[in-house]
Amino acid sequence: MADLGPFASLVAVEQPPAGGAALDQVIGMSVAAVVVSAALLWIAWAHRTRRITWLQRFGDRAEQRLGRPGWVAVPGAMLAIALVTAFLGFIWDVSLHAGVGRDEGPLANPAHYLILVGLFLTFVAGATAMVLPLDEVPGPAAVKITRAWHVPVGGLLVAGAGLYALIGFPLDDIWHRIFGQDVTLWGPTHIMLIGGAGLSLIGIIILLREGDLAQGKVTAPLRELRVRISYTAAFGGLLIGLSVFQVEYDFGIQQFRQPLHPMMIAAAAGLALVAARRVLGRGGAVLAVLFYLAVRIGTAVIVGPVLGEAYNVFPLYLGTAVVIEVLALVAPLYRRRLLFGAVAGLALSTVGLALEGLWVEAAFVLPWTSDMWLEGLLMSVPVGVLAGMAGALFGTALTTGEIPGKAVCRTIIVAGIVAVAVSLGNGLYATVPDATASVELTDVDADPASRTVEARVTFDPADLPSDDPTWVQITAWQGGGDGVVVDRLRETSPGVWETTRPIPVHGTWKTLIRVSDDRILAAVPIWLPADAAID
Repeated sequence: MADLGPFASLVAVEQPPAGGAALDQVIGMSVAAVVVSAALLWIAWAHRTRRITWLQRFGDRAEQRLGRPGWVAVPGAMLAIALVTAFLGFIWDVSLHAGVGRDEGPLANPAHYLILVGLFLTFVAGATAMVLPLDEVPGPAAVKITRAWHVPVGGLLVAGAGLYALIGFPLDDIWHRIFGQDVTLWGPTHIMLIGGAGLSLIGIIILLREGDLAQGKVTAPLRELRVRISYTAAFGGLLIGLSVFQVEYDFGIQQFRQPLHPMMIAAAAGLALVAARRVLGRGGAVLAVLFYLAVRIGTAVIVGPVLGEAYNVFPLYLGTAVVIEVLALVAPLYRRRLLFGAVAGLALSTVGLALEGLWVEAAFVLPWTSDMWLEGLLMSVPVGVLAGMAGALFGTALTTGEIPGKAVCRTIIVAGIVAVAVSLGNGLYATVPDATASVELTDVDADPASRTVEARVTFDPADLPSDDPTWVQITAWQGGGDGVVVDRLRETSPGVWETTRPIPVHGTWKTLIRVSDDRILAAVPIWLPADAAID
């Protein structure tokens, strides 16, 4: 019998270190960063002082091929490569940690190379947009650096977002040295890494618009197609960037309450898809979702079947996109931009989430339950409405610039931030019950090296999981690369729950009973390896 709190039955297994990276890795990364940064600074200086001309020629060729100014075309292509690389590394990294556990440091995990390269290229892309323009003012809102040097706002935003994300890497090592390894995507330095990458999409969308304004209206059909494709990819990328915070739910290893999931979907859809519809016009929200799905499916296939790591599923967003497109057909509503954003946010956070719930029920490891919906909607609706209004503001600013006064804009943005903060605080607040669980294990495979069991769990009090709990399940993960096992238990009598599949209890597997019911979020281990690294 065990309390539903911090408790462990331990078996001695050697584990990787729980602190920061080995010093040789830190020194090696620092030296490499200094050398590469020095080389890039020299190239920037040589270009600005006209000691080299190849960078300008490269920008001119990119302008001819892609139909946008070189200071947009070159960093745009670089950022596309950077973010796809970083996202592949990110999903691979989450999968590795879920299936294998800790690693020896940043250079001991192959996925970290992709993340680091992608984030560094993100910063370089923004810096390139700032450095490239010579003898011109890049767009109507260009920022003056010196008397003869003006930089596009989008370039500043991309470079700033990339730098913010890069700072997260050394801070992540410091965080681990102080607090040890965390096992959540939502660690502070992790939020810096993924948040910076996601915010860079805002910058590239603005940079694309600055390039359009600087170049003037071009009616060539091929040019118009390229413009539409670039905006589709940018808004699809923004949807990916806003969705990465949900990845624990995608893998079925969420460590937070379920009502947070629909709220985050509503926030991402409201901002990215409403803005996409305003900029791209008819079908814009669906096009952005199709790009999002292409990248997500491709990444999931590479990480799962190809690399053989833990697989993930993800929200489709098709229901929310269709809701937005249908509402946009109502011309009087669509012309009233803020009202359209609010109504679209309301619709996607209700009808859209109901449609999304069908997919979650069919494909996700831990689907939404009726126990979650009331609280989930109370969190999702205000966030969705304000995110939709923010998306309408963003899309309108990009297309016509005819936005309301500063007071209205500030009110919408501040209210949106408050709504997200309140919803997050509510979703993160959980309690641990005064309860116990008795676990009876029956061997399926008795070999100690590959032991699996069936489990019969008896809770005391018997009504601890209510008639409709969010989940009662067993999670087994970090077993050395064999993926993640999540089994939703079935109730066989009041207070008694049983497994539906064999559960691993050997080696480095960490196997836990987990219960989520209203505000209760509790767990008790069945099998844990002894871990000298965390004393």
